[in-house]
Amino acid sequence: MMKKYLLIVLNIFLFAHAQGQAKKDPGTDYTENVSTIDQTINSLYKVISGEKGAKRDWTLFKFLFHPDAKLITSGKDDDYKFQVRYMKPDDYIKSSGKWMTDTGFIENEIHRTVDAYGNMAHVFSTFESFYSKTDEKPFMRGINSIQLLNDGKRWWIINIFWDNETYRNPIPRSYLPHGDRG
Repeated sequence: MMKKYLLIVLNIFLFAHAQGQAKKDPGTDYTENVSTIDQTINSLYKVISGEKGAKRDWTLFKFLFHPDAKLITSGKDDDYKFQVRYMKPDDYIKSSGKWMTDTGFIENEIHRTVDAYGNMAHVFSTFESFYSKTDEKPFMRGINSIQLLNDGKRWWIINIFWDNETYRNPIPRSYLPHGDRG
C-alpha cells in the first residue's frame, strides 16, 4: 500500500514538473542580459524604450531586478510639495507601462559613471527621453542612480533612484557627454 501511495505521489510530482517545464518559453533565457554591468544597464534602457504601440518585454524588465528591488522617484507634486515614491518593478509597470506603449517612450543613456567594489556597483547614468526616435530634442533629461549586486552568477539591479532635470536643477557638466560640457 505504501509503495502504491509513493508511486502516485511521484507520478503527480513528475506530471506537475513536466507541465511547469512545458509552460516555460525557451526564448526567455535572459542570463546574457545580466552577465556584466554594461549588459544589465543596456538591457534596462532597451526594455523600457519603444515607439508608440510597441510592446515592452516586461518579463525581461522584472528579470533585471533583485526580488527586493525598488524603483524610487522624487520630485514635487502638483502642489509643489516634495515627495518620494517607492515602487516594486510590478508597480512601475502598472503605473507607467500603458503610458509608455500609448505615447511612445525612448530613453537613451548619454553618459555613465561607474564605481564598483567587491560585489556591488553604483552607476550614475545620465539619460534623455524622447517620444519617438525621430524627435530632435528630448522632452526630459535626468540621472538614474542605479545600485547593483553581483551574487557570483549575475548582476541584479537593487535600486534605481532618479531625478529629472529642471531649470532649477540642471545636470552638472561632469555628468554630461564631453561635447555638452561647454
